[in-house]
Amino acid sequence: MPTGTRGTEYTLIRQKRKTVGIYIRPGRVEVRAPLHAAQADIDAFVALKAPWIAAKLALAQERLAQNDAPVVGYGAMLPWRGAEYPLLGDGASDCIWRDEVGFHVPPGLEEGALKQTVIKLYRACAKDYLVPRTLYFARLMALCPNNIGVTNAKGRWGSCGRKPAKGTAGTTYSIHFSWRLMSAEDDVIDAVIVHELAHMREMNHSAAFYAIVRDVLPNYDVRRRKLQAHKPWLL
Repeated sequence: MPTGTRGTEYTLIRQKRKTVGIYIRPGRVEVRAPLHAAQADIDAFVALKAPWIAAKLALAQERLAQNDAPVVGYGAMLPWRGAEYPLLGDGASDCIWRDEVGFHVPPGLEEGALKQTVIKLYRACAKDYLVPRTLYFARLMALCPNNIGVTNAKGRWGSCGRKPAKGTAGTTYSIHFSWRLMSAEDDVIDAVIVHELAHMREMNHSAAFYAIVRDVLPNYDVRRRKLQAHKPWLL
């Protein structure tokens, strides 16, 4: 994901067109530019539009936050890898964990504290699952991300960032996923993982990019449609 002169991150798509266009997608900025447009000119245009972009992103986030969030209470069924498991208040005061039975947290928590505890548990469990799964696909794709993390993002499932490595001519890559991705089915989760890893080779959504993805997951298009139909769990 290229970065503009004022730090605006965006996905660049080059295509047969005469002008540069900026499109606000859920949680991200998409820039469409002519095939031979200079990168410096694209960055300058994005920097010029930075206030407009920031306002549009803030508006999109506000609308997202206004969606009805589910009420989380003891006994509620929580989504995990395409199935649902109960939230159980049978943990010790300082112990939270997830197993095949359900999600275990301390009893007697107020609604706000219970919500934050569930998010904390999801983030920890998501990291335990997503990091080794990402490393598995990274090895298949002969890639080596420098960092793999889990975020609280609501507007996107995952991201791939890059920046120059300090003191070298190389580049570092960071792959991040929203813990909310864990509400999807395993094949959908894998599709997001491979999608973000593929950006380490192609920082765009070109035909070359999708060729990389489909080389790993031949049925990626089927998985992608399932992902597009999957409603994120906006706790």
